Amino acid sequence: MKHSLQLGLSQHLTLTPQLQQSIRLLQLSTLELNQEIERLLQDNPLLEREEGLPEAPPPPNDAPLQPSTGEAAAPEPEPPAAEDVGSFDLQDGASFGSTGNGEDEDYSPLAEQPANLRAHLNAQLALLHLSDRDRQLVGLLIDSLDEGGYMTQSLEEIAAMLPPELGVEPEELSIALRHLQHLEPTGVGARSLAECLTLQLDALPPETPYREQARQIVRDHLDALAARDFSRLKRTLKCDDGCLRGVQKLILSLNPRPGREFAVEETRFVVPDVIVRKVKGVWVAALNPGAMPRLKVNRLYADILQRNRGSNSQQITAQLQEAKWLIKNVQQRFDTILRVSQAIVDRQRNFLEHGEVAMRPLVLREIADTLGLHESTVSRVTTQKFMHTPRGIFELKYFFGSHVATESGGSASSTAIRALIKQLVSAENTRAPLSDGQISELLGQQGIVVARRTIAKYRESLQILPVNLRKTL
Repeated sequence: MKHSLQLGLSQHLTLTPQLQQSIRLLQLSTLELNQEIERLLQDNPLLEREEGLPEAPPPPNDAPLQPSTGEAAAPEPEPPAAEDVGSFDLQDGASFGSTGNGEDEDYSPLAEQPANLRAHLNAQLALLHLSDRDRQLVGLLIDSLDEGGYMTQSLEEIAAMLPPELGVEPEELSIALRHLQHLEPTGVGARSLAECLTLQLDALPPETPYREQARQIVRDHLDALAARDFSRLKRTLKCDDGCLRGVQKLILSLNPRPGREFAVEETRFVVPDVIVRKVKGVWVAALNPGAMPRLKVNRLYADILQRNRGSNSQQITAQLQEAKWLIKNVQQRFDTILRVSQAIVDRQRNFLEHGEVAMRPLVLREIADTLGLHESTVSRVTTQKFMHTPRGIFELKYFFGSHVATESGGSASSTAIRALIKQLVSAENTRAPLSDGQISELLGQQGIVVARRTIAKYRESLQILPVNLRKTL
């Protein structure tokens, strides 16, 4: 076998560390970017923040800085249905009152921490005249509640989990449960939605109008009320529309999740990357200075490196290069965000002027072709980046949507169609609400051809109930 040497030419793409960092920074949200920069600031002594913060421009048209409903903020959760009472872990509550040692006289005032459900119930339990064993059993049941105040395990299951030597019977737990259900908030300790509402109705004064009819519906016909089967309910109660309306109003005034007011909900704040304003009749996008980290090279270390270039300074040289790369890549990230945002604003001027019904169809490829970028780059730019407009704060992806054909040969944005569906439902007769087929026909009269199945999909994305659940008396 004869050995030989051969030369060949080939092309391949290599991602340099600088390019890899640029791609990674581009897909980070503003919060994640700041966390990444803080990590790099700790690791690299040649990198530092510039002193002082830039003054942020005024909001567009003096609009308040707040998340847009359903886009930048998480939607408010709905009350649970009878079969949708989930279980959650409760965290221990904060302690209350002064320590009494006199050592914390000079302290900064802190926001008062609300008591969680477990702490609230244990505080009431301490005031009850019970034996130690009963008190411990009630405390055990308190620990078994979910954040809505429901018992998610049966008493038999709880008794089976206890050590046999304690000799706890389900009957003892039943007595402890009655003690628990007499605590505030009323309805806590229920094992189902029907029991929760019944406990609250039982706590009302006997002379409360429609109390007995409401107890009957909650106890035996809650499914019919949820399905808004008013004909069946009127036959069951042998009452007219006025009576049933009063019963329904009383039941709706009850709290299906009595422990919810003690749940601590984390507030999510959105910092917009871009602010859009109308300047001399033209919509202009500008970067939000408050979202841009201001970085620079530490001149002290850079000067030391300059004076001692001949010595062992390889590590400092590498850190200096990394600092320069980061500053350049951060600036390039925001420049790309601004270019993409301005291209979106140029195509969605009608939305800024007239709202969702004027949103035009837009796909990532259209922006990519206009700016000479790759479609994946535009996808990274529009993910978890937010734009503040006079109509609210929106994620950049919000402005993209599929199109639906119109009779005139044009196209309508799916966002605009959702807005039209919302308008039609809000203006409908609640005694005879519009079905998905009727909504499709009404849109067809406006020249927008949308199938009934598509209407149902859009309606569900808007969290609009089906026609039978929107019907009222």
